[in-house]
Amino acid sequence: MSSINFNFLGRIGWQEAYDLQEQLLEQRQEGLIPDTVLLLEHDPVFTIGRTPDKTSLRAAESLPFPVIETNRGGQATYHGPGQLVGYLILDLNIIGRDLHAYLRRLEEDLIKLCERFGVKPQSREGLTGVWVGERKLASIGVGVRKWVTMHGFALNVTAESLIGFNPIVPCGIQGVTMSCLADEANRLLSVEAVATEAMSVLAGLGAPLSPASLGEE
Repeated sequence: MSSINFNFLGRIGWQEAYDLQEQLLEQRQEGLIPDTVLLLEHDPVFTIGRTPDKTSLRAAESLPFPVIETNRGGQATYHGPGQLVGYLILDLNIIGRDLHAYLRRLEEDLIKLCERFGVKPQSREGLTGVWVGERKLASIGVGVRKWVTMHGFALNVTAESLIGFNPIVPCGIQGVTMSCLADEANRLLSVEAVATEAMSVLAGLGAPLSPASLGEE
């Protein structure tokens, strides 16, 4: 299993975090750093993948926070205070070139993380992310360059994280209800406390992916 370097950055802007990801991705491709995970909160921002379909933003010109088009997959989502964002710079050349298996591992680890707080979510067939029944707790969107990953997940921790989803269609899923870990656990939680547990749970990301699912470049 490859070692992973974890960094909790606190609250930073989206562009600052993106620029840092780009630097780390290049360094990982060159073998200068180990696999690295950034855990953080963002200032309020909407992001959307590079797609001609922008309907998930609804009326983009009237949204209350900036909109950024980025190189991850997927439709519109919101990032802001009260949400734990994880950006993962991992070399899939080492653990397995299978993006589907990598996404499933992320889902499994986020489920394990939520279980540590007494919540038992699940994945849903055909819908990437983590759910409690019909309520969505976490979103996943990744990018890959020369089989090194960037972007990652966003886990709603406190109710403060939910407000920004109201003006959009989260991940393009009509009628979806967004929820947060604190509400589902019925207890007070902080992003930093959840980040600490995330470091423990995500330490296993460096293990090889299932050989049965390994793909080719």
